[in-house]
Amino acid sequence: MPLKHYSVLKGRPIAMRFGTGQSPHYQVHVVADNADFRIAVNVQSADGSEVEFLVRSHFVHPITDHLAALPEGLHPQPPKPASIALDFIRGNLMQPQEMIPLPLSVPGPDNDLNEKLDQFVQRALSNESAMIYAFGETWGPETKADNYFGFRPGRGIHDIHMNQGNPIGRFSGDNGPWQDGGLVFEFPDQKLWTAVFLKFQTQAWHTDDKTGDPIDLGAPTQPPDPTAPPTGQMPDGLVRIIAALVNALKTPEREVVTLLNTADRDIDLTGWMLADKQKNKMVLSGKIAAGGTLAVVVQKPMELSNQGGIISLLDERGIKIHGVAYTKAQAKNPGLTIPF
Repeated sequence: MPLKHYSVLKGRPIAMRFGTGQSPHYQVHVVADNADFRIAVNVQSADGSEVEFLVRSHFVHPITDHLAALPEGLHPQPPKPASIALDFIRGNLMQPQEMIPLPLSVPGPDNDLNEKLDQFVQRALSNESAMIYAFGETWGPETKADNYFGFRPGRGIHDIHMNQGNPIGRFSGDNGPWQDGGLVFEFPDQKLWTAVFLKFQTQAWHTDDKTGDPIDLGAPTQPPDPTAPPTGQMPDGLVRIIAALVNALKTPEREVVTLLNTADRDIDLTGWMLADKQKNKMVLSGKIAAGGTLAVVVQKPMELSNQGGIISLLDERGIKIHGVAYTKAQAKNPGLTIPF
């Protein structure tokens, strides 16, 4: 079963606590619509291994337009593409090679997860206009006071990490698509969004679209080497989406997606697909030369919305090879191609 109470919390941070070995969660006290909540962020895996993280210092994604429009408070989210739900894979938030493992806490500056999270929380604490958005599973309200900050009733949100791809065992019951956790920071006075995403090393990157369970590609159990070239077992980025013409000058619009083959060999695209944010797909054919580019004219039912969206590239197995996202602001200029 997937998470039961997947939600996004929007509020103002007012205090924090570092995670420790006895309590390996970074804690944030948030006030939202005159109510108190605690955000509990895993900074160490249950097995003691390092958590993988990614910081988007300048987070550009169509979801930010929807987040800005939310009132403060807790908002349950249906786990589906049309909601504000996060999905690391299907929402094109990152490539797996971008995730880096870090320890809970070690001596020295800016070299552990506590410090990576704290730099953005402290920045939000010192900026009265800043907002924090926490995605995950809620708990409470409880009959007791909060264990860390003492407010009543105790309540909050946790599972602020990837919530799919868990192997069979203790956490596999939490698997599901469109229910990943994360932290997004909004600094309105600077017109800046920043995001922090976390993943456990035991979680698979490629998962079933319905269950969120791992798909066995024969991939190694170790985290991917960001310097290694893509392979059949780790195909991510073999062919990349490098540009898109979303808002054409003429009507009817001629939308174009440009692909780049990063491999040292020609790639047969027969059976491959492009997909839009509604998961409408168009089938590809032909070959893309080694190191070459290919301009693909978008065909129905696939459409590239001028209001912001995502574009995904899938191979003949339906495995995502690459994906990008663009905002309404990026698509507002007719005739201009968006580079990725």
